[in-house]
Amino acid sequence: MEGKEEDVKVGANKYSERMPLGTSAQGKDYRESPPAPLFEPGELHSWSFWRAGIAEFMATFLFLYITVLTVMGYSRSASKCATVGVQGIAWAFGGMIFALVYCTAGISEIVLNRIKT
Repeated sequence: MEGKEEDVKVGANKYSERMPLGTSAQGKDYRESPPAPLFEPGELHSWSFWRAGIAEFMATFLFLYITVLTVMGYSRSASKCATVGVQGIAWAFGGMIFALVYCTAGISEIVLNRIKT
């Protein structure tokens, strides 16, 4: 008990030990916004919605096409030294993610902004 006073001075015992875990976060100091609707029928008439949907579909299609073909080429090869190898597969996955996010970020940003609001 001799170090208890020193702990209080540095703030180690700021909260009492009798408080159960998780009760300090129950008092909210903010107000939650009302839930936003997941889908509004008026969005189907906007070109930006369809353009973002087409861009997402093409990006997903290209990602799966390139990466699956890279894995298939590696697994069907008679000599594993003649193919891209495991590191090449990793580069294919990473490169496709980078390229497709870079190419579709401006188009899909419209959908992301819609979800945030």
